[in-house]
Amino acid sequence: IGENIQLLVDRPDGTYCFRLHRDRVYYLSEKLLKVAASVPRDNLVSLGTCFGKFTKTQKFRLSVTALDFLAPYAKYKVWVKPGSEQSFLYGNHVLKSGLGRITENTAQYQGVVVYSMADVPLGFGVAAKSTQECRKVDPMAIVVFHQADVGEYVRSEDTLT
Repeated sequence: IGENIQLLVDRPDGTYCFRLHRDRVYYLSEKLLKVAASVPRDNLVSLGTCFGKFTKTQKFRLSVTALDFLAPYAKYKVWVKPGSEQSFLYGNHVLKSGLGRITENTAQYQGVVVYSMADVPLGFGVAAKSTQECRKVDPMAIVVFHQADVGEYVRSEDTLT
């Protein structure tokens, strides 16, 4: 979302912040942060909305719980055709044949928000090809690597925090 991160922090309904707790990054209001300060860290399970976590190799992985906050401010977007929505929601990558539209000037390996053709955010991905490469690539080539999708609510409901 680039510089739009400022819109997440300074909101009209108060000031919000990001906090790291046990390799997970949480997004919460400063009011909730002050309340959580009274709870010992060992007893604190979760606070606010989980935006993602750091892997064992210290790479950050976005969680689907951040989708509602990040989708309105995304710079790079990809729209998938109705026939490919279900495939993406099952955790598969987006193929060129399922690509509806893509934001102009999307670079290779750029993070993108995946939308349905009805502008409903479905999840996150990483562009496997740039916008220019997508135009002349094979229909069965992967254009967006799957990272997270709203289908995870059903597939992993017991492990999402």
